[in-house]
Amino acid sequence: MLEASLAALPTIFSLQHMLHLMLGVTVGLAVGVLPGLGGIVGMALLLPFAYGLDPMLGLSMLIGVAAVTTTSDTFPAVLMGIPGSSGSQATIMDGYPLAQKGQAARALAAAFAASMIGGVIGAIALTLAIPIARPLVLAFGTPELLAMTFLGLCMVGVLSGRRPLMGILVAALGLLIGTVGAAPTSPTYRFVFDQDYLFDGFQLVIISLGLFAIPEILDVLAKGGAIAKHAPSRVGKGWLQGFRDIFTHRWLVLRHSVIGVGVGIVPGLGSAIVDWLNYGYLVQTAKDKSQFGKGDIRGVIAPESANNAKEGGALIPTLLFGVPGSAGMALLLGAMVVVGVEPGPRIIDTNLNIVVVLIWSLAIANIAGTIICLGFSRPIAALTRVPFPVLFPFIFLLVTLGAYQATRHIGDLIVLVGFGILGWIMKKLGAPRAPLLVGFILSTLAERYLWLTTSRYGLDWLTRPGVMAIIAITVVLLALSLRKKKSQEVEP
Repeated sequence: MLEASLAALPTIFSLQHMLHLMLGVTVGLAVGVLPGLGGIVGMALLLPFAYGLDPMLGLSMLIGVAAVTTTSDTFPAVLMGIPGSSGSQATIMDGYPLAQKGQAARALAAAFAASMIGGVIGAIALTLAIPIARPLVLAFGTPELLAMTFLGLCMVGVLSGRRPLMGILVAALGLLIGTVGAAPTSPTYRFVFDQDYLFDGFQLVIISLGLFAIPEILDVLAKGGAIAKHAPSRVGKGWLQGFRDIFTHRWLVLRHSVIGVGVGIVPGLGSAIVDWLNYGYLVQTAKDKSQFGKGDIRGVIAPESANNAKEGGALIPTLLFGVPGSAGMALLLGAMVVVGVEPGPRIIDTNLNIVVVLIWSLAIANIAGTIICLGFSRPIAALTRVPFPVLFPFIFLLVTLGAYQATRHIGDLIVLVGFGILGWIMKKLGAPRAPLLVGFILSTLAERYLWLTTSRYGLDWLTRPGVMAIIAITVVLLALSLRKKKSQEVEP
């Protein structure tokens, strides 16, 4: 790892790499500031531009988006009491009361510094995981890879919150959609209905844009007016106090960063629970609970540390096992396939240089995102008052151009509209959309590994120790998910 890191330094700090990384950081900051969009929309917008790029450049650009969205989403959370993304919901609890007291700058400074430290700790955790995991992942054969694919599919129950059964059904729909076009194990075409466009199947870029970007854009547009329904609080003064708070509560930052990494490692948890889990743990373990919900700076530091740290944790199963650690990592997983990099145990031997570049990119993006947020806090905060109809034409142009770049066929736009309608209906019905994307991405891998495994091992592959261990982990995680669902149903 040390040799690979040193060898990658010229590439990492090259002008071309830094420009692409900063493009991702810029888009990530923008979508984080605009409530309702989120990092997965930013990644979906940039995914088409990864086509034709060097794998290091394209993937670093997407890492830049993922790394900083949970930094800039603090602006609407603190200044308006509106979560910029799902990962900043708990920040509102104490961040917005601090802003109402005239301490918005203090809350923002503490949040940005905590996010940066958490992101760097996540990158360090990913670095340490690679040599530790190396002996394990090199022992993986196709049976273990097949079991890991099933684990990834079963984890959609966790991605689905209170509706694990619905998530599994949606993932099954993703598997079905993934079978359209050429079969990966035989020269046959399925569900093409004599349409040349369908011979290559559906494109990941179009599905992701349709499922996530279109519904969110339509919802924000339908609300009309400015993004901020209420006048945002002023940023004010108190930046130095926010940095002092980080030093005072340095062990709090470290503890919740480590928790964030742990949550990120478990496939499917991601930003859906990391902020509330850390906020709840903070409140339970704190000696003085009197100020929580009224403007306690600890209530800002804990969730923001964990939010950014979880990205490093989520990259561990994504890169090393090919199992997406979160919905955003599902997009990154698809992007890796698009640019010709196969995630999984062999990536350590075949593409260790790319892994090292991604780790450095994650750390650099977190530092750069924090500096930009601190330096441009007032103008960035002003974006929350821009009417969304003004931004809509630009964003819609990016979406349509991105979809059309997939194959440059009119069918791209037709499929975009179709999946956009499907995504909007699913959102209105409360059906989880991320499992469909996970099912689609894992469809080809599951079919290929199943064919290779059964043709070589028959049913004996089920008795391999590694497979049995993975199946046991899958059963335990599913049981915990169902138990959590039942406990939530009995709550008043």
